[in-house]
Amino acid sequence: MFNKSEAIKIVDCPRDAIQGIKTFIPTDKKIAYLNSLLQSGCFDFVDFGSFVSAAAVPQLTDTLAVWDGLDKSTATKFIAIIANEKGAEIGSNVEGLHYLGYPFSVSDTFQQRNTNRSTAAAFESVLASKDILLRKNGPELMIYISMAFGNPYGDRWHPEIVLDWIDKLMGIGIRKFSIADTTSQASAKAVKDLLEKISTSFPDIALSIHLHSRAETALAKVNAAFDAGCRIFEGAVMGYGGCPFAQDDLVGNIPSELLLKRFSTVSETEVAGLMENFQRLITQDV
Repeated sequence: MFNKSEAIKIVDCPRDAIQGIKTFIPTDKKIAYLNSLLQSGCFDFVDFGSFVSAAAVPQLTDTLAVWDGLDKSTATKFIAIIANEKGAEIGSNVEGLHYLGYPFSVSDTFQQRNTNRSTAAAFESVLASKDILLRKNGPELMIYISMAFGNPYGDRWHPEIVLDWIDKLMGIGIRKFSIADTTSQASAKAVKDLLEKISTSFPDIALSIHLHSRAETALAKVNAAFDAGCRIFEGAVMGYGGCPFAQDDLVGNIPSELLLKRFSTVSETEVAGLMENFQRLITQDV
């Protein structure tokens, strides 16, 4: 079972928040915003960028330049996303990066839309990527189990499918997972039920929850994950974002400010400052 006595850890995902924004945000603005997150002391992890195709995600083509400008003196750990072995090669050479996250979907349709390969082929890519990182002593590979609570495509879904893939991935040495409700399919009950099944089946798993939700159900889902024993929660300031490859009607992330208010002692003034900084990032304000 999950260790319910563990301290809560909060992940902010500016990468997820901005990846679908079509107007390119200047690199220096990204660096300034990310450093404000790091220096706030509010977040244990920051998902800051991705090493993926520039054609697929043009907003994040400057991830290496952004990395060079980040304040690495804080205790915050860094996550970047990859989608194939090329991304693993790039990420393996980034000194000081803690995790590379691979989006692994239990929906074959979404895996094709997101990474141009089947779920079975993605498994082979994960294995090859892990070998690259081990050989180069690079960051740890973590897996995002995408569409973990169902999908909008009609692909077959059942909790056992999720458990089977986690089992296979753990069999090749993956130990850190993020369970993702990519298109807000989950109810609060579904969140609690699946996390409890994962906890029972894999008591030693390192697990976070990456939920997308409409505002009216967000807190209920967070509370359900907490009640199931999850202690690492992922969000984005102001609930921005959503995967541009998932569906046309994007559903945003859990707001990081909701997580901070629920689990930390951060003041209202500090939360307001984070929101103001994000608004500045996505507008033309200096």
